[in-house]
Amino acid sequence: MQGALLVDKPAGPTSHDIVAFVRRTLKTSRVGHTGTLDPLATGLLVILVGPATRLAQFLAADEKEYLADVRLGVSTPTYDAASLPPDVRYPIADIRYPMDADVEAVLATYRGSFLQTPPPFSAKKIASVPAYEKARKNQPVELKPVPVTVHALETLNASDTGYRISDVERRGLIQLRVAASAGFYVRSLAHDIGQALGCGAHLESLRRTRVGRFRVDDGLTLDRVEAQGPAALVPLNDLLGNMPPVSLTAEGTRRAAHGNSLNPSHVVTQPQGGWHLSGKGASHVRLLDGEGGLIAIAEPRPDGLLHPLVVLG
Repeated sequence: MQGALLVDKPAGPTSHDIVAFVRRTLKTSRVGHTGTLDPLATGLLVILVGPATRLAQFLAADEKEYLADVRLGVSTPTYDAASLPPDVRYPIADIRYPMDADVEAVLATYRGSFLQTPPPFSAKKIASVPAYEKARKNQPVELKPVPVTVHALETLNASDTGYRISDVERRGLIQLRVAASAGFYVRSLAHDIGQALGCGAHLESLRRTRVGRFRVDDGLTLDRVEAQGPAALVPLNDLLGNMPPVSLTAEGTRRAAHGNSLNPSHVVTQPQGGWHLSGKGASHVRLLDGEGGLIAIAEPRPDGLLHPLVVLG
């Protein structure tokens, strides 16, 4: 049993709870994921099963996309709605309407690459201690900013999201679409937007709509995961569909299965247009046997050899 489950996580359970549910449902202990979602968040959670857990290092870095509701006028210790009542409430009258120009000017500063400070209530480690443990004890939390990249950041109107929001309900609510690199905290973005606008803000709701090439429309609810069981697993080759394939000879397959490096004589076909055994081009490739089965993940080396990093078959 190996592959991935695309789960449409509901609000409430933690990512660990979903992993435990999959362990019970599929009756296997070897289960992991490629990136957590906070309990209040919903949307796509990619769960790895069996040998697929060894591929987490190649999948965790995938770009992720979100729909986020940012509530202006109220800041919270956790930067989201999990810690209401708030620590600071700003008078709603102090927020200017309309403020589209102000919001756009602020959003422009959060597009591209920059340093972002994670929330104090996060799993980031400080001297091997999760930050949230210190925050819960009201101890100082000093987290270092980390480099992140935002590939897309835009406001949405009701027709874009399908939400039905009256003019009164929309007061103080910014709806965003965010596509960002791994390690990006939408909670921190919401908090920082509020600080920049001078009115405070927190993340009211969050839905992850995409992880890499997979979309939440492909995700299964927990009851469907339970009903379909192993039949719902995405095969490893499909899971790594963006990684260029390299077909091997019988000798190449044997060598790859034992973790040995490969030279051009062990290769039958290479990706079109670009990858060569020169260390240039793709950073990682899929090594396939004669029947198209996934044998290993390899990287091209400058010496012209392919070196298996993770052997699966």
